[in-house]
This record gives sequence, C-alpha cells and structure tokens, in this order.
Amino acid sequence: MIIRTKAYPRVGLIGNPSDGYFGKTISFVLGNFRAEVVLYESPELEILPSAKDQSRFDGIGELVHDVVQHGYYGGIRLLKATVKRFYDYCRDNDIALHDKNFTLRYHSTIPHGVGLAGSSAIITACLRALTAFYGVSIPLFTQANLILSAEADELNIAAGLQDRVIQVYEGLVYMDFAQAIMKKQGYGQYEPMDPKLLPPLYVAYRADFSEPTEVFHNAIRERFNRGEKAVVDAMRYWADLTDKARNCLVRGQGAKLGRLLDANFDRRRKIYRISRDNLQMVAAARSVGASAKFTGSGGAIVGTYRDEAMFRRLKMVLGEMKVKVIKPHYVVRREGAAR
Repeated sequence: MIIRTKAYPRVGLIGNPSDGYFGKTISFVLGNFRAEVVLYESPELEILPSAKDQSRFDGIGELVHDVVQHGYYGGIRLLKATVKRFYDYCRDNDIALHDKNFTLRYHSTIPHGVGLAGSSAIITACLRALTAFYGVSIPLFTQANLILSAEADELNIAAGLQDRVIQVYEGLVYMDFAQAIMKKQGYGQYEPMDPKLLPPLYVAYRADFSEPTEVFHNAIRERFNRGEKAVVDAMRYWADLTDKARNCLVRGQGAKLGRLLDANFDRRRKIYRISRDNLQMVAAARSVGASAKFTGSGGAIVGTYRDEAMFRRLKMVLGEMKVKVIKPHYVVRREGAAR
C-alpha cells in the first residue's frame, strides 16, 4: 500500500501577525505549490532524505549556496517531530496502533523562506499520511494543534496559529483566536468562507530571498509580553481589520479589500524592523496601483489588482526585481476527502 498525501502553502490575507497574540486573521491555501509525503509499509521504520537534506556537494560554493537557500536543517526533523507527536496523541488518548513499520519520504515545491509556511505544510502532509496508515481519525482543530506542537514544542520553531489551521481546513478561513475562546476550548473559532467572495488577488515572492520568521517574531513577542502599548494596540488594530475585511467579503464588497490590506502592512511597518528588499517589493507593487502586504513574515506579498492590464504591469515591474508574480489557485477541502 502506497499512501500519498499533500498540503499547501498558507497565505495570510489579513490580520497577521495577530494570530499569535489573541487576534484574528483570514487566510487561504495556495494551490500553485505543495508539499507531498509518500508513506509505504516496509520492514523497518525509515525516513528518507530529499534534495533539501543533502550532505554531499560538488564544492564549498555549492554547500554555501545550499545553506543560504535552505538553512542548516532540512525536512527530516519535521517528519520525526510529526511521528512523535502523532504517537504521543494516540498514547494519551488510548488509541491502539498496529505494529507495521513504514518508510516516509517527502518533496516540496513551496518557495523556501518567504513566509508561505512551507515547514508546516510538510508536517501537515505527514500527519495526513500517518492517520491514513494507522486508520486514526483526528478532528481538524486537533490536527492543527498537533502540527503547531510539532513545530513549537518539539523543534522550538517560532510559529503562529493560523498556518496550521488553514493548511488543515484549506480553502478560505476566518479565524478568531480571542483569549477567552482559546482558554475555554483550547483552539480558536474557525469559519470557512467561499473563496469566490475574493476580489482578484495576486501573490508575489522572491526566489532568491530568505528572512527567517524568527527574525520578526522574537522581539515582538517580548514587547507584547511586556505590555508595550504600540505592540498591544497593533494586535487589536489587525484583529479589527480582519472583521472589516470579513464584512466586506460577505456583503459582496470585495473591491474595498485592497485598502484594508495596505493598512495591515502600513501598521506593521510602524512596529517591525523590515528589510529594504521587502519594502522595495511592496512599494513596487503599489506603484502600479495594486495593494500589497506580507503573506507571512516577509519575502512574499499578497494584494488586489484592478484588471488584467494592472496585473501585466505588476509582473513587469516586479519581474525586474526578480520577483515572481502569480494568480492564486484556490483549493477547497471536500468533506471526508483524503489529501
């Protein structure tokens, strides 16, 4: 039996980064790329490396290029952490697992290090493969928590909440992470929405750029925990923008979304240290009349555009900066369907 599962990158449409600070967000998965995990029964349990886990190079220059592009760690640690958290969950919930072994391998086409949640996509695909192999059913909100735990608790990766939620639920989702809700049920309030409500969107990303999430999140976490007014107020502001965006969409006023996306980034710029390359990318997109904000922690942006003429100008202007521009392909989860 060969099991193939996949998961998709996350685009934080609005509200981020408040999801890690009891805020609200709207996100969607980007079907243009994917992480895929293959699992099959084998005599021993084995995790196979992919191209991102290579340890043999033609020369020192190739090694350095690999480190710049992918960092020092590949995806094997992600798969190991997922297997452990899945086992822990089954043990804690008295779920008996059969004693067959398996081999795992993965492949990802998700651009690395540009804020599209590629790591959690690998973990999501791996968890789906494990549940299929062992015949275990796990509620979607619990799956999202397990994926977060694999990253945050097992690997100490700085991680927000929305990534895993949207990658598990797929489609377009409004999320409320209010402290009272989180304390009461251990997860947020998640409302799937129809992607057809969205106005024309583009996603743009740098293939030669990587600025790890940790650079952005650690200082903000400390400032939030200290109760710094500018940071606390910003989180509330982004949550309010999310509600405004949701109202625009459900009322068929998607054309108003662009100014809310711009406002999201403009407020972020006031409290975050943002690199020059990222600022130039946003400025270039806005120069042709499009809106622009980060999809996540930097390196990729999302925004609205008016028509095909504007989209062509976007591709031309950003292309000169070696930034790729695409139209999102939306993936909606079918109830009961295996991914």
